[in-house]
Amino acid sequence: MIYPPMARSEVDWENPVFPRSKSLDVPPPVTAAIRKKPRLRLREHLRAYFIAGILVTGPVSLTLYLAWLFVDFVDSRVALLIPETWNPANYLPVHIPGLGLVTVVIGLTLIGALTAGYVGRRLLRIGDRLLARMPLIRGLYGAMKQIFETVLSKQSNTFREVVLLEWPRREMWTIGFITGRTEGEIKELTHEDAVNVYVPTTPNPTSGYLVHVPRSEVVVLGMTVEEGIKFIISGGIVAPPPRVAGKPIAAESRSENAVTSPS
Repeated sequence: MIYPPMARSEVDWENPVFPRSKSLDVPPPVTAAIRKKPRLRLREHLRAYFIAGILVTGPVSLTLYLAWLFVDFVDSRVALLIPETWNPANYLPVHIPGLGLVTVVIGLTLIGALTAGYVGRRLLRIGDRLLARMPLIRGLYGAMKQIFETVLSKQSNTFREVVLLEWPRREMWTIGFITGRTEGEIKELTHEDAVNVYVPTTPNPTSGYLVHVPRSEVVVLGMTVEEGIKFIISGGIVAPPPRVAGKPIAAESRSENAVTSPS
């Protein structure tokens, strides 16, 4: 009987008639690349844990640090205005941060309660008249008073809507905030129903540009003002959750005209 030819490694030399059993084969040696895999996996896990620790502790630490700087700044400035006999820090065994901030909050509340009465309103009018007669201060005081009244008014829509507009050129979209309707001389010269849009810069939203855009060219977004500010400060990294796309502001006026117009 003739057997097919076999490789030298497959022959059992103690019994050359039968082939060597594959279960008795010696496993191949472990290579250096296979030995390095556990080390690489461990390094990747440690790197992932380190980044996760930064993501968890970074925002919390930065927020607490900024809050501490603000409280310490207020405490240091208010402590200079409080007499030593009235300063509670002189009677406490330890320094308690935040006493100056609490003092400011209580003081502003008392001033607001005082100006709500008849005597307070009378004194406020007298102060306004005195400041209005000062040449250099009346312009600054009037502008600051109007801004505070507009921003802090309960019926104000300032920075209540985030919009999308094509600026500074066509097909280039920018996020802005509606600050009000365009009125006065600008409206008379343009002869259009426009809105005032504040376009902030990245990453500092306190500086930006004021543009007057027709209502038909502005698209209202579904994101909140806080989400819009986060989106601008982060340079687009912190994106708000997806929502239903908005529509141009002029859609409301067109729909109202369609309802009121005779059929």
